[in-house]
Amino acid sequence: MSKGISLVGMEKLTAKLQDNMKKEAVKTVIKKNGSRLQQSAQGKAPVDTGVLKRSIMLEIKDSGLTAESEATVNYAGYVEYGTRFMEAQPYMRPALQEVGKKFKSDMEKLVK
Repeated sequence: MSKGISLVGMEKLTAKLQDNMKKEAVKTVIKKNGSRLQQSAQGKAPVDTGVLKRSIMLEIKDSGLTAESEATVNYAGYVEYGTRFMEAQPYMRPALQEVGKKFKSDMEKLVK
């Protein structure tokens, strides 16, 4: 009689490995597009002293499933939206619109 090896749970293991591969691909898309958002916002930010531009940071959170880019200087919102004394000079919203299309496209590619 020949004794063979029986593997139990191969289907679950295969499914888990595929799920992990997809999760890593999602994390890559999030990181790449977060970086694009930061760079685009920095490129669109008005420059007087350069402090606003340099304050635009990227933070990856939630184990790589969230990317946040924001300007950290206290006057960033005034520049973005304007005040009654100065016109708005949007840099974050246009960057988000630009990068958002690419992000959506990249995510759609993962589910095809």
